[in-house]
Amino acid sequence: MKIIELKPIITENSLNLAQKGWYTFATQVGINKNALKKLIKEIFNVDVVDIKTLIVKGKTRRSYKTRELKKLSDWKKVIVKLKEGQKISAFEQTS
Repeated sequence: MKIIELKPIITENSLNLAQKGWYTFATQVGINKNALKKLIKEIFNVDVVDIKTLIVKGKTRRSYKTRELKKLSDWKKVIVKLKEGQKISAFEQTS
C-alpha cells in the first residue's frame, strides 16, 4: 500500500482562493483525482465538488560545496472546491 502525503500550501494566493472555497494542497506525482478526493474526504470530513491538478516540475539546485547540480523531484499541486458552507481549518486566517 502506497502512503500518500497531502500538505496544505499556505501562501497569499492560496489563502485568497480559500476565501472563495478553493483549497490548495501538494502531493506526490502519480496519484489520480479519485484517490485524492477520497483522501480529502477521509482526513477533513468535507465533500469535494471539483478537483483540479497540475504537475509542477522540480527545480535545479547547485550545491555550494561540491558545485554539483541536483534536480529536485516533481510534485503535484491539487486545487479542491468544497461544498457550499464547508471549510478546512488549516486555511483559516487569524488577525
